[in-house]
Amino acid sequence: MILYPAIDLKDGHCVRLLRGDMAAATVFGTDPAAQARTFVAAGCRWLHLVDLDGAFAGAPKNAAAVEAILAAVDVPVQLGGGIRDMATLERWLARGVRRAILGTAAVRDPAFVRAAAAAHPGRIAVGIDARDGRVAIEGWAETTATTATELARRFEDAGVAAIVYTDIERDGAMAGPNVAATAALARAVAIPVIASGGVSSLDDLRALKASGAPLDGAISGRALYEGRLDLAAAIRLLED
Repeated sequence: MILYPAIDLKDGHCVRLLRGDMAAATVFGTDPAAQARTFVAAGCRWLHLVDLDGAFAGAPKNAAAVEAILAAVDVPVQLGGGIRDMATLERWLARGVRRAILGTAAVRDPAFVRAAAAAHPGRIAVGIDARDGRVAIEGWAETTATTATELARRFEDAGVAAIVYTDIERDGAMAGPNVAATAALARAVAIPVIASGGVSSLDDLRALKASGAPLDGAISGRALYEGRLDLAAAIRLLED
């Protein structure tokens, strides 16, 4: 399993939200590139970036910060937030983003997701953010009637590289991930699943591993910034 340190971007800063609430943002740094270098120095093999402003606006809003990160580190980066059309997607892939995460587009424009996965094998992930099991879109501002499993199964034959599954009620709350829901999703589809939301301790990572589900990895943010989760130790645990 891979540990993906999260860098969430709002107004060019590194922030963490509580359950997706933009009004509840905590700023953890004003230099995203420096934060990326710190994570890489600790041994991470991937970075997980989210353009939060872009997720709400439907178009990139933190491009300068993302580009600074891409220039600062040599590990692969996955990016979500505001990628809603092929032109935007291809600009990011050309600039060095290894994997693009399509969330709202997976609900609003599934044909685009399928076309993107076909055109860029191994470089497209579907972001599934769920509140009480239902998919939320538009920066988590709108909850749909579609379940996480239903949405994931729609892309079983599309060739997407991964599903990033976030339980919104756990995100930023430091209360542990929803292991049961994450494991159930991973067992329901053949697409590799990345756990997100609430991962805040080595015990949380142990619980994900102990679930026995075929998980690709886990994302953690606030716990790393607050020093509650040691990145080097977390990487060792997941790679053991």
